Amino acid sequence: MEAYVAALCTEVRSLAHPDRAVPAALPMTADLTRAMVRPTIFLGGGTPSMLPEGLMEQTLAAADAVVPLCDAEVTVECNPGTVLGRDYLRALRAMGVNRVSLGVQSLHDPTLRVLGRIHTAAEAYASFNDARAAGFERINLDFIFGLPRQTVAQWEETLREIVTWGADHFALYALILEERTPLYAQVTSGRISVPDDDAAGAMYELAIERFAAAGYVQYEISNWARADAAAAPVPSYACHHNLAYWLNADYLAAGAGAHGHLFPRRYVDVAGIDDYIARVRAGNLPVAEVIDLTPRDLAAETIFMGLRLNTGVSFAHFRDRCDAEMDAIFGAELAELAEQELIERDERGVRLTHRGRMFGNRVFERFV
Repeated sequence: MEAYVAALCTEVRSLAHPDRAVPAALPMTADLTRAMVRPTIFLGGGTPSMLPEGLMEQTLAAADAVVPLCDAEVTVECNPGTVLGRDYLRALRAMGVNRVSLGVQSLHDPTLRVLGRIHTAAEAYASFNDARAAGFERINLDFIFGLPRQTVAQWEETLREIVTWGADHFALYALILEERTPLYAQVTSGRISVPDDDAAGAMYELAIERFAAAGYVQYEISNWARADAAAAPVPSYACHHNLAYWLNADYLAAGAGAHGHLFPRRYVDVAGIDDYIARVRAGNLPVAEVIDLTPRDLAAETIFMGLRLNTGVSFAHFRDRCDAEMDAIFGAELAELAEQELIERDERGVRLTHRGRMFGNRVFERFV
């Protein structure tokens, strides 16, 4: 851990160098401007909460030199099985972390074991309470639906339970089977069954219904948050870091396997930790690949990432980001999708319909 954090801090400090400077703020005159007033720092994915306090403090101090912690939304992803209790969480809060994201995934202990998780449902709830007691006012909970042997009734019980916790933000994702994982092998061999697409769709619609009834605002395909003002373009407790992705903003990245985006390029750091440490120690940037992006790539990513938001993509935002009119590039695609009732448009911009959210990938692929 010490060697990795030393290398990580070296790379983070290099981000402030003139040849890799923090990009100017993305100009946005659209109504989502007000939602992007804060810079962000995000530690994850994975389990950064495994780091001892001293190493976490070093990491955040390095980040502070590039993006001041006092002005930022600072999120640390936490696996409930690795959170070291209230004292550790209080220390994170004192260091300037103001948001935690807990990967709960399920409240069914046998399913957690199938997923390879090292925590129980009770431990996840205890971690949430510890975070609240430590002073965190912004807590996200991640859950997965469409899990092995999960029924709609079981998912409904989970939803009924988690809305009582009082979390500020929820991210709900449909299960994706990744090749070369134990779960993929178990499902493809028939040893474990997963819900079909119709059942997963029913679970998603149930989440939309239950969270709305509990006062949460869905602002993106997979994300819900508490809101202080109902008329705001995005709810008060929305994740600013993820908003930057969905608005196709530029972002810096550091660490093994990290992905950064500085148009007209995307870059990827080497994934292996030993390789990463060796490259940084040798005085080299640990970048494994740089992908050149065209104006067409920028336009496509701006629209299909933005369509994930319930507010959709405004013509003003597209114009600001892409220096082009949306209809001039995608007029035919937009007309066809509107005819299929997958998107709707008004004088402000375009957004997915409810049907479009259910078939989001069918919409997004039209722009690739």
